[in-house]
Amino acid sequence: MKLETERLQLKDINESHVDDILKIRSNEVINQFVQRNSPKNNYDALQFILTIKERTKDNQSFYWGISLKKQSNLIGTICLYNFSEDRNVAEVGYELLPNYHRQGIMSEALETVLNFAFKDLHLHEIVAMTNKFNENSKSLLVKYDFILQEGVEDEGFPDNLVFSLKK
Repeated sequence: MKLETERLQLKDINESHVDDILKIRSNEVINQFVQRNSPKNNYDALQFILTIKERTKDNQSFYWGISLKKQSNLIGTICLYNFSEDRNVAEVGYELLPNYHRQGIMSEALETVLNFAFKDLHLHEIVAMTNKFNENSKSLLVKYDFILQEGVEDEGFPDNLVFSLKK
């Protein structure tokens, strides 16, 4: 499923994006705030893409690659996943290559995904976890009226803060 903004295309990720996914998910700046097994090579990136395709096929998650219009390469990703059993709550996740930070790109992508989540999926709440030292991410969430959930923990990730946005 493709979403568009003034400057961006949010599009399905496929096997043609192996190099982009490797570049994004193995980026040291991004990964200083994310605990994950980063891909080490194209094979690892391909396995990630195939997993994403499987999860999006049955709407377990919605996962978009972010690209500037008229460009095929991905500069980031944004997703809705970890849906509640009743499908009223989902978690949002996002990442953007550092060369594109501070240009309003993730703001544009997040606004579009939030609109899709509330209007098309009829979600009641969106949750976001971010590292307590990730100032850009915290600012983005606050800009879109996410509220810090004091005392709520992201189990297994003690450095993360939990934010929530209700419809």
